[in-house]
Amino acid sequence: MISVEVSDVVVAVHARTRSGEPAGCTGCGQLSGWCHSRYVRSLAAVTLTGRPLRINVSVRRLYCENTACPKVTFAEQVPGLTVRYQRRTPLLQRLVEDVGVVLAGRGGSRILRILNIRFSRCTVLSQLMRVPFPPLITPRVLGVDDFALYGDTYGTILFDATTRLPLTLWEGRDAEQLGRWLRQHPGVEVACRDGSLACRQGITAGAPDAVQVSDRFHLWQGLSRRVQDIASTHRGCLPAALPPISETDPAPVEEPVENTAAYTRAGRHARRLFEAVQVLTRSGRSHSSVARELGLDRRTVGKYARARTWQEVMRRPPRKPSSLDPYLDYLQQRWDEGQHSAKILHEELRTKGYLGHYQRVKMAVAPLRRGLPLDEPRERPPLTA
Repeated sequence: MISVEVSDVVVAVHARTRSGEPAGCTGCGQLSGWCHSRYVRSLAAVTLTGRPLRINVSVRRLYCENTACPKVTFAEQVPGLTVRYQRRTPLLQRLVEDVGVVLAGRGGSRILRILNIRFSRCTVLSQLMRVPFPPLITPRVLGVDDFALYGDTYGTILFDATTRLPLTLWEGRDAEQLGRWLRQHPGVEVACRDGSLACRQGITAGAPDAVQVSDRFHLWQGLSRRVQDIASTHRGCLPAALPPISETDPAPVEEPVENTAAYTRAGRHARRLFEAVQVLTRSGRSHSSVARELGLDRRTVGKYARARTWQEVMRRPPRKPSSLDPYLDYLQQRWDEGQHSAKILHEELRTKGYLGHYQRVKMAVAPLRRGLPLDEPRERPPLTA
């Protein structure tokens, strides 16, 4: 028996199940027609002609006739309409899941509101978290990559290199764990990885027949690092290769870059690390033990150990000349006289011909506020990982 009520706000459908039809117990599955009582379930459904649809269905609560079943009574379910402990129809449930997968919380709530289905973002996210994961299918081309979480803590992610969809991830970059996963999921023909030793050992142990290749990102990354190392090694030769400014005027004699870089904070940092690594490695110690003692990454220790000079590991060039350099003596003089306003100093420099921005003057006097010399290079130490 079905009746429909239509109003300006909602469409309500009232239905009632048949009393003579037996229903299966939700605990043991045995059919039973012994009625205990009835109650009305109110279900939200997809909209009808743009109006919210509410289904009120009267269902029976039945006795379970199986004495071994732990359930005494159970509620009958209407296939395709009701689900246990659910106040939405399966059709509306799938709609919320699909919208949540595509747009997540806030976006999904807004789209559903356009469809006249009012759910909060928390409801959409809660439903999204209950969506089961699709079955894992071992890809033919597997991508393996590790990433840094924080400090010395790393993670490993496996993904399908063809569809670019993630498969699984775990904390750490252990070769044994990677090999175990590959043995549990046979069928990988090509393994696309980075240059880490752990990935190579794990793939070799878990999928020895797989072809190991490198992706475009790591190829370009390795090439750029190599070019950068070569350019850093021959940085002192580059100024000599430049032609003079004019044929009449000789080329200006500049101080070698190595000498200027030696007095910077980055240069001192690189030189200290280079000397420490060279002393420890020449004594016969392994890169791993040196890395543990100095608190560095093993790859960083290897880079400093392979370098012939500390200039090869310098990543940052020395500070470039600035248009403010001719006015540094005047800034120091005015600061000593008691003028500490960068805005007023900038206005004074403009009267003397300075065309630069106020922000450059503000950054130039910042070391003076900390008690440092005016021309102290403000460079960060080179990266060590």
